[in-house]
Amino acid sequence: MSVHLDPSLYLKNQSSERTPSTNLGKDEFLKILMTQLQNQDPSNPMDDKQFISQMAQFSSLEQTMNMAKSIDRLVESQLMSPVIQYSHMIGKEVTYQSFDKETGEKSDIVSSKVISVSQSEGWAVLELENGEKIFADAAMEVSDPTTEVKEED
Repeated sequence: MSVHLDPSLYLKNQSSERTPSTNLGKDEFLKILMTQLQNQDPSNPMDDKQFISQMAQFSSLEQTMNMAKSIDRLVESQLMSPVIQYSHMIGKEVTYQSFDKETGEKSDIVSSKVISVSQSEGWAVLELENGEKIFADAAMEVSDPTTEVKEED
């Protein structure tokens, strides 16, 4: 007794159009695997160890790709951080316009050394040696006190 399979039964459900892609993801891998399983020789089926090995390799590849994406997002978020962007100002001397705290009017032009950088509502805040905190964009001048020429007595 011979069994005759009608190939149109499973070919009917598959897409007839092929859309090429430069990326191979898990969906493409599973399609390849299913095609491989559907078209295998019944008298010599795919080795189950080979199948498991392919699945393990794919799983490992997928995890590596996900980790790479996560690292990219982490690096991108760190580069966008105001604290990272302005951290080079620690130890620098900044000159800025001070304001009278009671009246809000302009006061003196002040210089002080930056001792730390923090973030407030997405803006970089410089904490100064004189106890003041200013937004980084309020600095009128930035200098390196270690390279300034000192007068000899």
